Amino acid sequence: MSSPIEFLLRRFKPLFFGLSAAIFSAASVHAGNSADNQTESAPSTRYGPFGLLDHSSQYGLGVLPEPFLVDDSDLEVNELRLDLFDTRTGAQHTDLFKAELEKGFGPVTFELEFLYERDVSTGVVSEGVNSVNPGVRVPFYQYVSGPVDTTFGVATEVALPVNSARSRNTEVVPKIFNDLILGDHFTLQSILGYSTLFGPGPNRNSQHFELGFVFGYTFQHKELPIPGVRQFIPMSELKGETAINRNDAGRTALLGDLGFRVNLKAVGRAQPRLGFGFVFPLNNMERRNEHWATITSLVFDY
Repeated sequence: MSSPIEFLLRRFKPLFFGLSAAIFSAASVHAGNSADNQTESAPSTRYGPFGLLDHSSQYGLGVLPEPFLVDDSDLEVNELRLDLFDTRTGAQHTDLFKAELEKGFGPVTFELEFLYERDVSTGVVSEGVNSVNPGVRVPFYQYVSGPVDTTFGVATEVALPVNSARSRNTEVVPKIFNDLILGDHFTLQSILGYSTLFGPGPNRNSQHFELGFVFGYTFQHKELPIPGVRQFIPMSELKGETAINRNDAGRTALLGDLGFRVNLKAVGRAQPRLGFGFVFPLNNMERRNEHWATITSLVFDY
């Protein structure tokens, strides 16, 4: 004979389990609704016209190394850059000095370059200002998902002549660029441009299609603990220029380099970045212009 307790348990067992299932189901639905509400109420990281830009992008945070040959496409807030490009072609020796200032306003970067050239050919030295180059660039679309962080943008650079033997034409180069960051190490910067010369110089009205790629792989200090170095970035570049008109129409000159950037620890408000690259022609078309070259670059972010 069963006890009263066993009788009550048998009598109300179905009701107990039914109530438990109902409570669990209601709790699950409430938790799901709360998660959905939290997801819906999470602030969006999109901004800009039509929400095409993304605050979570690393564009403009110094992840992308400054190129040597290819035009820079990253956002720079305050930057001063000094380059020495030393070219050798047989007995001819050419030094090109570049000073560059960059200033960012929101997502837009303005730049101003000053170029000074010194040529030594068979003992004859000639030198002078090459050009003054203002430019502007701005991103128009960003996509960030997991390890992929990509930015598309447009830019324009103008080379203003200084009425010297080296600088008689105005050059206008509209461009489109893409900056890709994959994970914590790999970066790829791509840029396409269309160059046109205007003016009284011998190459006036010549047009060229330009392309450039910059490959970088970043080692952080914890991965490569070099004293005083925040990041060490081996780099490689490919730069091409295809003539659209005139005698060389359809021909492409290809130039490459191998080098590195060393991002040093900050000195006060300034963060110096030292770079060195070895430059070499990749086809006979480019070999007519130079046999080999080196480039030394010093950048200060402040």
